[in-house]
This record gives sequence, C-alpha cells and structure tokens, in this order.
Amino acid sequence: MTIPEIQKICFVGAGTMGAYNALVAALAGYQATIFDLSEEALALVPEVQTQFAAFLSGTGFCDEDDLLKAVDRISIATNLEVATADADLVSESIFEHLDAKRAVHQKLDETCPPHTIITTNTSSLRVSEIEDVVARGELFAALHSHLGSPLVDIVGGPRTSASTLDILHRYTKSIGGVPLLLKREHPGYVLNAMLGPLLSAAILMTSHGLVVFEDVDRAWMHFRNAPMGPFGMIDLFGIKLIHDSWTYRDVEPQNASNRIKILEQLKPYMDANTLGMKSGAGFYHYPEPGYQTGDFLNTASSLSALHSILATVVITNAIHLATLDIAQPEQIDMAWKVGTYLDAGPFEILSNMGTEQFKMHLQQVKASGFIDTARYESAEAYLLTANTEKQ
Repeated sequence: MTIPEIQKICFVGAGTMGAYNALVAALAGYQATIFDLSEEALALVPEVQTQFAAFLSGTGFCDEDDLLKAVDRISIATNLEVATADADLVSESIFEHLDAKRAVHQKLDETCPPHTIITTNTSSLRVSEIEDVVARGELFAALHSHLGSPLVDIVGGPRTSASTLDILHRYTKSIGGVPLLLKREHPGYVLNAMLGPLLSAAILMTSHGLVVFEDVDRAWMHFRNAPMGPFGMIDLFGIKLIHDSWTYRDVEPQNASNRIKILEQLKPYMDANTLGMKSGAGFYHYPEPGYQTGDFLNTASSLSALHSILATVVITNAIHLATLDIAQPEQIDMAWKVGTYLDAGPFEILSNMGTEQFKMHLQQVKASGFIDTARYESAEAYLLTANTEKQ
C-alpha cells in the first residue's frame, strides 16, 4: 500500500542500490523513475533487476505476478528535469564522494518541485555534510537502505521537519521495510557502523599474511551460523564500494595506517576489475563461490580465536553507539539481526561471551589496531558500569 503523500519517486543513480530500491518501491505500488547520465548504466538496469527479482521471489517477498506489475511501473531517464518533474520523493544513490553528492543535491534542490522530499542513500557520509547546499532543509534527510535487507535508516538533518521524518517512516513501512529512526546522525548509521569495522578488521587480519581470507570467513560462518563471512559480504556489497569508502572519507590520524593497509589489500582486485559478485569474481568466483561448497567449514571449529576477535570488534562498536546515544542497545541488536539475518545482536553476543572473556579479547583487538582509543574507552567504561551495577 502506498501512502498519500508519495506516489512518484525518482531514484538518482542507476547502480546496484538505485536499481534495487526502485524495484522494491514499484513492488509496493509506487511509480519509479531511475535517472542516470550514463545510458550504459541505465541499459544494465533490467539485468540487475532480474537478479534482484529472483532473490525477492525466492525469499517470499513477492511472487511473479507482483514482479511483472512492478516492472511496468519503472521507467528510466537521462534528463533530470523530466525524471523529477512530478516526483514526490527523490532517493540519491550515487558513489560515495562528498563533493559529487553535494553537487547532485544542489542540482536536485534547484530542479525538483517545491514539495519534493529529497533524500540521500549515503552509506558513510553525514547528513550535515550535504544538507547545507539544499535550500529546502526541512524536506531533506537520509533514507538509507541495506541491500537484501528490510532495514532502513532514517536520519534528519539540522533543519529536517518532524512531518518529513513521519512521512519517511510511513513510506518505509509501506515498502515492507523496518524503519530505524536514529536519535542523531552518525557515520555508518547503526548497522554499517558495526559491519564496516567488522569487514575492515577482516581485511587487516589478512594484511599481516598470517591468516587467509577463507579462514576468516570459516570462523564467522561456523560460530555465528552465518550464510557467508566478511569476505563473502565484501563481494556481495562490491569491492569498489569498500575501496571508495576508505579512499574518500576522512579518517583519524591513528587510522591512517589502516587505510593504507586496506587499500593495498584491495588494489589487486581493483586493478583486475574483479569487484565481487556482480562482476563474477572477487575474493570468490561466482555463481558458485567456495564458501557454498559442502566441505568449506570442515576446519572451522578450530578457528574460535578468529571468531572471538571479529565478535569483539562488533560488540565494541555497538557499545560505542549506545554510549553516544545514537540508539538504545535493544535497537542496536534489532538493527544487527534485521540487517544480517543472524540470530543474535552484539549485546546478546556479549551476554553469552561474558564480560571477562570480552575484556581479554578487547585488549587483543586494541593491540592489533582493529579499534581506536575512543571505542576502547567506551567499552572499558561500559564494563566498569556493568560491574558496578552487578555489585
């Protein structure tokens, strides 16, 4: 069911997220237009959406008749004025480069009808880094979706009105999404603020040459009962996305060396244009990646130490989010479980692990450079508070 305030939506950017979000919106009954300056990118939309359609129907999200009707509601455009002429909502999903996003949103603000709500689907940038180029600040927000998951982050900027947030909240529910309205902005929102450090820690583990990426995935898949590990997820999201997020974002001085190591590890894949699942090869080869073979997990039970490090990174970042009052622990656990389809959130994992084990692993991940001082101190303070409350 659509909501009355929104009937027509323009999706700016014909990449993976733009194509996916347009299909999901069309399935809910919305008229969707995908805009891109690249005719080549637009030509690939039907193929990309066919892949997503198989996934969505396979999970029971929709049936074949729904998909046929949805496709009829999707159009493409290379002219921004035409694409946004009657848009009630715009969702931008171009690449993660701040200057490019600011330029696009300034143009959207100038082009869209006065009533149009303009949103960014940025996965790593802050709303406040973009919103000052938009005159209609009360109609601007982040509406961030997660590929293959119903979780949708909603974050207002300094001027976003309560009515705009309410409309986006109801829109998210109308497309079958699970809205998570954050108290305030934070890079990576909630899920990505935990998932990003997990993927980064996995890459850094292999940068020392002591661990192969398959073992990292084996450890995570076995102990978390997950369908894929960090490197399988990197292939799913796209190696270029991970590469760009480290290339263009600002990092603290203490993370500068991690940026160099991570980019070095990803460079061979960037050079070879083997960028993950979409390109047929990345860390694994597709459509039959090694992690789906029957014997992949045969040695996984011996890799508990790797799993403990990865889990500690996730827990530490979850604690940091709660400490900053971005979301409550229950919301953070919900975001993790909805976003990853796993059966336990970070605070639940911590409860099962125990504070003494966590404290031991916390020292190890800090020494390895997988977390920064601020997150370490948040975790230490959380442990102190937890122990005090027990007493």
